[in-house]
Amino acid sequence: MTDLHGQWLRLVDSGYALLDFMAAGGAVMWALAALCVLYWTLVFERLWFMRRVFPRWVEARRQAWGQLPNEPGSWQRAVRSAWLAQAQQQLSGPLRMSKTMVAMYPLLGLLGTVTGMIAVFDVLALNGTGNPRGMAAGVWQATLPTMAGMVLAITGLFSLARLERISRLALDRLADQLRHD
Repeated sequence: MTDLHGQWLRLVDSGYALLDFMAAGGAVMWALAALCVLYWTLVFERLWFMRRVFPRWVEARRQAWGQLPNEPGSWQRAVRSAWLAQAQQQLSGPLRMSKTMVAMYPLLGLLGTVTGMIAVFDVLALNGTGNPRGMAAGVWQATLPTMAGMVLAITGLFSLARLERISRLALDRLADQLRHD
């Protein structure tokens, strides 16, 4: 029972530490957190789509391809091209939003830098240079969102590269399955 109580206290302490961290970074940190949740929701949706939904779509097209008459003709190439274009749109289309979000991370981090420096200048205007604590809080508020934006952008780039690779491989596999020799 005491072990469960200790774990609960550590969890509550971690929650308070996270809230303190977010508050120290200002409002921009909350915007970054919301964008992060949205981004990773999209990433997991794409992984689910590529692993569960898209293979069924491919299997339906592969079976339909096998039922087409085996006459050489340009209409078969047109069907193949249309299916490959549909597959590319299904796989790569939603990734555009993710790319935009990854590009927004460092920009929001820079916005946090600007708001933090405004806080520093506000302390300077009110108190002069005699309040180093107030200036340090503003510098801290300027640094946290910048760091968070960069960390999120780097992890976003890696996950996006992985999704694009999976998408490209799935499209290449489909193209191989729909050969028209």
